[in-house]
Amino acid sequence: FRNRRWNCPTSQGPNIFGKIVNRGCRETAFIFAITSAGVTHSVARSCSEGSIESCTCDYRRRGPGGPDWHWGGCSDNIDFGRLFGREFVDSSEKGRDLRFLMNLHNNEAGRMTVFSEMRQECKCHGMSGSCTVRTCWMRLPTFRAVGDVLKDRFDGASRVIYGNKGSNRASRVELHHLEPENPAHKPPSPHDLVYFEKSPNFCTYSGKMGTAGTAGRFCNSSSPGLDGCELLCCGRGYRTRTQRVTERCNCTFHWCCHVSCLNCTNTQVLHECL
Repeated sequence: FRNRRWNCPTSQGPNIFGKIVNRGCRETAFIFAITSAGVTHSVARSCSEGSIESCTCDYRRRGPGGPDWHWGGCSDNIDFGRLFGREFVDSSEKGRDLRFLMNLHNNEAGRMTVFSEMRQECKCHGMSGSCTVRTCWMRLPTFRAVGDVLKDRFDGASRVIYGNKGSNRASRVELHHLEPENPAHKPPSPHDLVYFEKSPNFCTYSGKMGTAGTAGRFCNSSSPGLDGCELLCCGRGYRTRTQRVTERCNCTFHWCCHVSCLNCTNTQVLHECL
């Protein structure tokens, strides 16, 4: 989000993401999903690394797999990660209103993204490096990959309303649910991010909204996209300044073991939103 009006700013206060988490917009949906995914990913990886006493690798994948491979090795314990994430992250959500349903849905969407992006990894066995048979296990995706998927789902998030079936026979889970705001749209899947409130424009500072505005942000004067000065500066214009930057360059490794570099000075042209 570094090139968007909302660039996912964080603070050192008690609420690291600020007041945006109290809203019901798509930015809030992303924050809840990525936080939940982070807890699940971290715990699942820690299990397989042996740094948590109460869990280990997922050893349930054992035995036959395919014609030239079998299950083995140390699979990341995604089930323990999802269970811990559900108990830890979801426990702070109270009530039965639309915000409660939205937050729980996005929390689960984050966890499901980690699970669905897991991939099979294998190690070859055989004489002289031949791959006559392979041992395979399930490995977590990089968290960068999880973030990329959730970013795509942020762009395609579904706007929802509070649904109530109104049947005494329906269970509490079935009774209260999320429906698309537009009846012509299909209901959101468990993987989709959902929101119910229009986002602020993030152009100007608002203490009430908790938005920092885009004044002082650097923009790209030649880009027609979201990072361009016209859109990022919200039509207010921008100032241009130059600065000289000195960096290490032309580095050479000398055996053994020393690296020598030159100092290169470049002039950068910066565009800053008014």
